[in-house]
Amino acid sequence: MTGNFNRRLRIKAHIRHRVTGTAQRPRMTVFRSNTQIYVQLIDDVTGVTLASASSLGDKEKATKKEQAAKVGTLVAKVAKEAGITEVVFDRNGYLYHGRVKQLADAAREAGLKF
Repeated sequence: MTGNFNRRLRIKAHIRHRVTGTAQRPRMTVFRSNTQIYVQLIDDVTGVTLASASSLGDKEKATKKEQAAKVGTLVAKVAKEAGITEVVFDRNGYLYHGRVKQLADAAREAGLKF
């Protein structure tokens, strides 16, 4: 377990060295736990979270991939309400596969550009 965690932290540091968000194009960062998935749109210049979405409030039964797709469309909707159309995607050290990919694809389909 610790080997995979340390690997993810190394990858995360490598990504964060290159990816920063601004007010016009915030950083869309993903965190996934064993049961939930969370997304934040962050302006790194001021250090402020502009919008967020998660699968926490969802009560209906769904697979983890379906939850991720719902969160992707939800974050795109919240971003549009906040006036955000473009983001920089930060996968937070996770592989671009499975739930992370589902979330990104759903956000793209809902209108976010990245």
